[in-house]
Amino acid sequence: MVREQIDRIGVVGAGTMGSGIAQVAATNGYDVVMRDIEREFVESGFETIDDSLGRLESRGSLDEEPATIRDRIEGTTTLDDLGDCDLVVEAALEELGVKQEVFADLERVADEDVLLATNTSTISITSIASDLEAPERVVGLHFMNPVPIMEGVEVVVGEKTTDAATALAHEIAEDLGKTTWEADDKPGFVTNRILMPWINEGIRAYDEGVASKADIDTGMELGTNVPMGPLTLADHIGLDVCLHASETLHEELGDRYQPAYLLKRKVEAGDLGKKTGEGFYEYE
Repeated sequence: MVREQIDRIGVVGAGTMGSGIAQVAATNGYDVVMRDIEREFVESGFETIDDSLGRLESRGSLDEEPATIRDRIEGTTTLDDLGDCDLVVEAALEELGVKQEVFADLERVADEDVLLATNTSTISITSIASDLEAPERVVGLHFMNPVPIMEGVEVVVGEKTTDAATALAHEIAEDLGKTTWEADDKPGFVTNRILMPWINEGIRAYDEGVASKADIDTGMELGTNVPMGPLTLADHIGLDVCLHASETLHEELGDRYQPAYLLKRKVEAGDLGKKTGEGFYEYE
């Protein structure tokens, strides 16, 4: 069984996704422990949170002062500080070995009825939990980026995940103001299984001279009613993230998921999108 009363949420990782999850949890009244391996990473996470809260306040989107929300978040580099959390969400590097190591540590420090969730976007929940003594309490909670803005959360059910763990994952995400959908533990789940081929085909169309990058994005925005086209979206996600997801899906599902050549070239050049100031477009 998993604990039903959730008051304190742990987050492993203070990067873009981890800090976003911590911010949303604190905004919705939860006490949060945000942990990363280095103090500088934790401080960077807090800077991201402060910037985000400031923008939301300027739009009138907060019910409380940013400082009040910020005070609910405790930063740490000590894994044992997650021991008194009622739920822990892992948002570490998108590498199976890293995640397996994190979850082995979490199983050691967390009480046996604590739900352990992973924010993975492509890696099998079953594989992540495969070496644990209690894989039934591991579930996928795939938040969309940017977490404070995007409304959806993908709940992914591993081979051993219990119905109680799945139900609690839906419940907590909805309590954070999100709308959920559920996916089986198949490569890419729903979102990236469909999204990554769409992005890669947009990149190929540009690389093969079908149209300019602006026209490809405009055509998809106005032709399919999406908020941004594939090249702009790739820049916002991060081209390295898109490449890693595509490579994972290619390995699992075959040639129809092969990453576009231009995507690989951009990543090799260090042009990763908005976070580096240049991808398919330039950013200040």
